[in-house]
Amino acid sequence: MTTIIHSSPLPDVDIPNVTITAHVLRRADELPERIAIQDAAGTSQYTFSQLSNAIHSLAGGLAARGIAPGKVVGLMAPNLPEYAVVFHGVAVAGGAVTTINPTYGPEEVRHQLQDAGATMLFTVGPFAETALSAIEGTDVTEVVIIGEAIDGTTAMADVFGDPISQVEVDIASHTVVLPYSSGTTGLPKGVMLTHRNLVANIEQCKHAIRYTDDEVALAALPFFHIYGMQVLMNGLLANGVTTVTMPRFDMVEALDAVQRLKITRFFAVPPIILGLANAPIVDDYDTSSVRQIFSGAAPLGAELAAKAGERLGCEVVQGFGMTELSPVSHCTAEGDYRPGTSGVTVSNTESRIVDPETGEDKGIGERGELWVRGPQVMTGYLNNDEATAATIDSDGWLHTGDIAIIDEHGHMTIVDRLKELIKFKGFQVAPAELEALLITHPKVADVAVIGIPDDEAGEVPKAFVTAAPGETVTLEEIQALVSEHLVSYKQIKELEVIDAIPKSAAGKILRKELRTR
Repeated sequence: MTTIIHSSPLPDVDIPNVTITAHVLRRADELPERIAIQDAAGTSQYTFSQLSNAIHSLAGGLAARGIAPGKVVGLMAPNLPEYAVVFHGVAVAGGAVTTINPTYGPEEVRHQLQDAGATMLFTVGPFAETALSAIEGTDVTEVVIIGEAIDGTTAMADVFGDPISQVEVDIASHTVVLPYSSGTTGLPKGVMLTHRNLVANIEQCKHAIRYTDDEVALAALPFFHIYGMQVLMNGLLANGVTTVTMPRFDMVEALDAVQRLKITRFFAVPPIILGLANAPIVDDYDTSSVRQIFSGAAPLGAELAAKAGERLGCEVVQGFGMTELSPVSHCTAEGDYRPGTSGVTVSNTESRIVDPETGEDKGIGERGELWVRGPQVMTGYLNNDEATAATIDSDGWLHTGDIAIIDEHGHMTIVDRLKELIKFKGFQVAPAELEALLITHPKVADVAVIGIPDDEAGEVPKAFVTAAPGETVTLEEIQALVSEHLVSYKQIKELEVIDAIPKSAAGKILRKELRTR
């Protein structure tokens, strides 16, 4: 069998042997007075010099509290300038950050804190109650509030100490961040990403996303998610770009920020692009400063991209990535947009398209599973060698679980998926997690969950259930159970009661059969 490797058409880059914080602050001495990060509302801002000082002071305070190599700190907050201070303060102290979705309920937060082995949790006032409930039964001994403390918590202002420089760590092997991802199947797992992974991926994008020296970017996509964390927060700061945070995306507030702050880069996901293409209110704002809209996290249709681009008078491009890839493996270089594709393999990266049935490499324009190899590939899943071995093979190829084609121009398009994950507005929903919950309902005898296409969300969860003898099950009953235990985007949107869930001889759910129903 011939191996067909697609190398990047972009030039290779040098990957500096530095920590992620050193890389993010690499321009701080040169641009001390430039605003590094501010919120759109104008309540908080840091120049590069102030950001560097805050990070190193927080690191000193954390080190005094015992945060050191081997320790994990949870960070559960919306996007705000202090997110970067906490993230990098932990990194400088030699710890690892596990970033947590702030809309999670206590059970979901607790699972992640326990699994990651966190001993400290940073959050904001509105989520303090969830945080205090979630730490029960975990190793977390202190909840720190970014802002005013409430009973049982510490104010972040009280954690700052004498500044320290970077605690020595092995850049290539030291896990600096533990975001959680379902991978291609199953429950969320801690993705071990090193300083080298993060630094490499920022540099690997430099020939695709070319920043000039006067850029202002809108950062509304969540920093707890790898796209927001790396392409936005770390990637923007490392390139000297003024980063404007929003705690959650709001079209009017975003358009106001674009007009007022002369935003040049707008990072989005497909539902936001849909709004930019169609919402009448867009015409009420001056968006002429925007040079590029970059979409990720879920596939963006060619027609929608063209419509939004025409309306705003700029390029709308997309990339492809996974948490396990820090995250970018494919990206559209400026001026090289091809409708519907996710761009080309990024610098220092190799791709293959492999038939999942036969293991044979497929040629130009042929379908197969996308495999990726490069310095951005995670070191593995935390405490889960089995899942790691199922995802990264002995030659270092990460099997993405996505079915793709690479065309004659080297551009990659995702056409289907091998993996079971449902992508709701770019968020991962693992069918296994929903199935494990729904089977606990007294009226449910068996269950399977799949994603079904949805114009706005990309995909929404649909449950197929077989009812317990003599029972009838309603969508409302199922939704009530999900609301009690899981975050809102995991909610079941459709229910179909069937006689039997189709399964293989080995007992595996045949989701393909459910999809073709």
